[in-house]
Amino acid sequence: MLVLLAAYILGSIPSALIVSRLVAGVDVRELGDGNMGARNVARTLGWKPGVVVAGVDFSKGALAVLLAQALGLSLDWRIASGLCAVLGHDFPLFAGFRGGQGLAAALGALLVLAQVETLWGLAVYGMLYLLTRHSDLSASVGIGLLVFLIWRSGEPMQLLVCSILMILSVPAKMLLDRPRRVRTRASSEDMHG
Repeated sequence: MLVLLAAYILGSIPSALIVSRLVAGVDVRELGDGNMGARNVARTLGWKPGVVVAGVDFSKGALAVLLAQALGLSLDWRIASGLCAVLGHDFPLFAGFRGGQGLAAALGALLVLAQVETLWGLAVYGMLYLLTRHSDLSASVGIGLLVFLIWRSGEPMQLLVCSILMILSVPAKMLLDRPRRVRTRASSEDMHG
């Protein structure tokens, strides 16, 4: 249980908020689409801060699983640690429980849990993005391939279920965030006339 708590706390480090305040003195949740993630940071503050946030968020998921692995815990506990890191990123203790959508943290955890499958998914995402410049489409195809490869490779069922849960948590969090983004955008328009 202490490992799960540590994974949640690790996931709760609000990298996008820290970077946006250091770089521009702003709260990134009040900019762009309101998401506390690397893509919103890159769109509103530039690609360099976005890369930093993506790297830190990715590392949070990976380190949570590596911690459980280093302690010799079973696959179930390693999976639970990854899920707790994603939960921490989505609902961070250190940022009023207003976090990001958890894709980078989920991919970091999955890279440790299923290296080959995740690397293929990331490679396809990267290639498609370079060709299309369409992040959502590229991510959908890359993530779909990742889940398909985990299923085809005969990995344990709990790993397949975990990968599906982590991926589905992203659109679920987007839906949860939508009412707040609409309110924020409306109040911003009111302020600016």
